[in-house]
Amino acid sequence: QVQLVESGGGSVQTGGSLRLSCAASGYTYRTSCMGWFRQAPGKEREVVAVLYIGGGRPRYADSVKGRFTISQDNAKNTLYLQMNSLKPEDTAMYYCAAATGSLYCRSDDFGYWGQGTQVTVSS
Repeated sequence: QVQLVESGGGSVQTGGSLRLSCAASGYTYRTSCMGWFRQAPGKEREVVAVLYIGGGRPRYADSVKGRFTISQDNAKNTLYLQMNSLKPEDTAMYYCAAATGSLYCRSDDFGYWGQGTQVTVSS
């Protein structure tokens, strides 16, 4: 089992920044992928950014490329999402997720989820 706890959400104005954190515990050594997803009211959950634990370039949704950065601190077992130049369309509940035993880190491979943290961007 992997437990995930997000923090860092909040309300900002357009153009502002936030950094989300995700503290992982449990069998974290089994994780092969970590990622951030988001879900806005009335919309389906979408992938925001994915980090391959074994190495390789992170993957980002086209809508956040150049604005968001996913990273991890292995010593702290913490995943981050730095969000800059925020837009109202970034408003959503953001979820941290982990996958074990996945080579390609597809969205369906993520089986562990945090409770979510709300991000609201006002115009």
